[in-house]
Amino acid sequence: MPHARNNSGWSTTSFGGPAGTSPMELAALSDHLSSCRRQQGVIFSLACAAERLHRYLAGRLVTSLVVAITLLVGSGAWAMHAGLV
Repeated sequence: MPHARNNSGWSTTSFGGPAGTSPMELAALSDHLSSCRRQQGVIFSLACAAERLHRYLAGRLVTSLVVAITLLVGSGAWAMHAGLV
């Protein structure tokens, strides 16, 4: 079965050879990503920051819940002992 060629310059298969990218392809990708980032500006930066925060907190969800519950129980016990409740 003959392989169809893509005239756009991009190839998604290696046809049995080693898969890799040429320096020209990497430069084109870098230019494209830079252009996208410039167009999106502050919104892109905020979205990236929110994604990093989400990844950080999601990895520590159980620990965060244990700490929050411990603080709530501890403050409740202190308030009862101090006669505030």
